[in-house]
Amino acid sequence: MTTMTETRPTSSRSMWAILALVLLADALDVIDATVTNIAAPTIAMELHGGQGLIKWLGTAYMLAMGVLLMVGGRLGDKYGQRRLFLIGMAGFTAASAVAGLSPDPALLIVARATQGAFGALLIPQGMGIMTKTFSREMLTKAFGLFGPLLGAATVGGPVLAGFIIGADLFGLSWRPIFLINLVLGVIGLAVAVRILPHDDGDHSAVVDGWGSGLLAAAMFGLLYGLIEGSTNGWTTIPIAAIVAGLAFFAAFAHRQSTAADPLLKASLLRNRGFTSGLLVGLTVFAATIGLVYVLSLFLQEGLHASPRDAALALLPLTLGIIGSAFAAMGGLVAKLGRILIFIGLAIVLAGCGWVLALVIASGTGLGLWSLTPAFFVIGLGLGCCSSTIFDVAMGDINPDEAGSASGSLSSIQQLAAGMGSAAATSIFFQAADSGLDHAMKISLIVVLGLVALSVPLVTLMPRRAPEETHS
Repeated sequence: MTTMTETRPTSSRSMWAILALVLLADALDVIDATVTNIAAPTIAMELHGGQGLIKWLGTAYMLAMGVLLMVGGRLGDKYGQRRLFLIGMAGFTAASAVAGLSPDPALLIVARATQGAFGALLIPQGMGIMTKTFSREMLTKAFGLFGPLLGAATVGGPVLAGFIIGADLFGLSWRPIFLINLVLGVIGLAVAVRILPHDDGDHSAVVDGWGSGLLAAAMFGLLYGLIEGSTNGWTTIPIAAIVAGLAFFAAFAHRQSTAADPLLKASLLRNRGFTSGLLVGLTVFAATIGLVYVLSLFLQEGLHASPRDAALALLPLTLGIIGSAFAAMGGLVAKLGRILIFIGLAIVLAGCGWVLALVIASGTGLGLWSLTPAFFVIGLGLGCCSSTIFDVAMGDINPDEAGSASGSLSSIQQLAAGMGSAAATSIFFQAADSGLDHAMKISLIVVLGLVALSVPLVTLMPRRAPEETHS
C-alpha cells in the first residue's frame, strides 16, 4: 500500500499562501455557480438559446459538480491531492475559456458542465491539503475566514456579471464573465505548482465508479425530462427520461446498500438525524436557490431592470446572508442548535410572503427598489440556516463517518442547487403564458410551500451541532 507523504509547511507564510490559494479556488467555484443568475437572459438573447438555455446554464454546472464532488474527494485520496488540485484548476480554466468563446448554446452548456466536473476535482482537495499541512491554530483561523470570504464571493458573482455586461468590455458583452477565469486560473495554477506540498496518495483507496455513474444518469434523466417537458411539451421523450432517471436512482440506492465502499455509508442513511438534515437541506436549498434565479429573471424580464440594476437590487439579499451567517458563526449555532434553523426558516417565509404581497398588489408595475427590504429579510433567514442545517445534521454521527457525511452534504447542496434552478425556471416559464407577474406569484407560492414542508423535518434533526464544529 502506498501511503501519503505529509509535508508540513515550515513557516506561517507558507500556510497563509496555501490558504489564499484554496480560497481562490473556492471563490472561483462560488462565483461561477452564481454568475449566470444575472447573465442568463442576456446570454440567451445573444445566442438565441431561449428558455432551454436559461434553464441549463446554472443546472449543467451544479449537476456535474454535485454528482462528482464525492468522487473528487476520493480521487484526491487515491492519487494525491496536489495532483488532483492541479488537474482541477487546469481543466476549470480551460473550460471557462470554452464557455467564454462559445458560439452557440450547445457548446456553452457542455462547457458549463465541464467547468462543474473539473470544479468537483478541484474543490475537495483544498480542505484535505489544509488538514494535513496546517497547525491546529491555523486551521481555526482558516475555517473562520471561509464563511465571510465565500459570502463575499456569492455577492461578487451576480454583481460582477451585472457590471461586466453593462460595461460591454471590448464589445464582448457577457463573455468576460467566463474569460476572467483565464487570468485567475493561470495565476492560481502557477502558484499551486510552486507552493502545494507533494503527496503520493493512497492507491488502495476505492472509488465507487458504478455508484457515481448511476447517480449521474439518474440526475440527468430527471432534470432533462423536467426541462425538456416544460419547454417543448410533455411528449414521450421527457416522460421516458424521467422514468429512466427514477430507475437509475433506484439502482443507485441499491448500489449504496450493497457496495463494499459506497459513496454514502449505509450507517449514515440509517441515522434519522442525518437523513432528516439531508432532506431539509435538499428542500430548502432547492427552493431558495431556485427562487433567487427566478427573482433575477423577474427583475429583468418583468420589471425591465438592466443586468447591473438587477444585481444591485439583489445585493441586500446576499448582505443579509452574510450578516446573519456571521452572527450564527459567532456562537448562535452552539447556543441554539436546531432552534436557529426554525428561526431562519420562519424569517425566509416572512420575507417570501412580503415579496408575494408586493407582487400581488402591484404586479409588473412594482418599483424595483421597493423589493430590496424584503430581499434583505429573505437573506437574513437564509444566513441563519444556510450552514446551520448541515452543522446540526452532523450532530449525531460517529467521528469515523465525518468525512463521508461532510462530502455527502456538500454534494447534496450542489445537487439541490441544480434541481432548484431547473425546477424553478421551468415553473416560472410554464406560468409566464399568463403574465410574468403571475409566473412570479406561482414561483413564490411553490417556494413558500416547500420551505413550510421542511419545517416539521427539522424536529427530527439533532438538537445540537458537534462541539468540535465551534471549537
